[in-house]
Amino acid sequence: MEHKAKSIRPFIGAKNFGLSRNFYRELGFQESIVSHNMSYFKTDGFGFYLQDAYVKDWIDNSMIFLEVEDVSRYWNELLALNLTTKYKSVKLTPIQTHVWGRECFIHDPSGILWHVGEFFN
Repeated sequence: MEHKAKSIRPFIGAKNFGLSRNFYRELGFQESIVSHNMSYFKTDGFGFYLQDAYVKDWIDNSMIFLEVEDVSRYWNELLALNLTTKYKSVKLTPIQTHVWGRECFIHDPSGILWHVGEFFN
């Protein structure tokens, strides 16, 4: 089957929609408001929908992988944002090296786990 896909846009939830919107804008995503309870966040042509919806089991099992060119640079820029001071539930985990590449982790204000990494080629 040939998809000819243009994008994949996952839907994620937010425990506090306004707080999560601020968080993702601070991470550098551009927001497009879809409705009063949903926004589309994008960067470099990739994006996701953030919903004003919170289901604990769904949030606790949501993970997103963001591939970047240079995870070290991304990590340093992430630290400079001082997110763990501004958002009490945000957690950052330093870069780890694996056989496939390197990655760091971000837990957003709702608890969604973001893997941010680069692959070895």
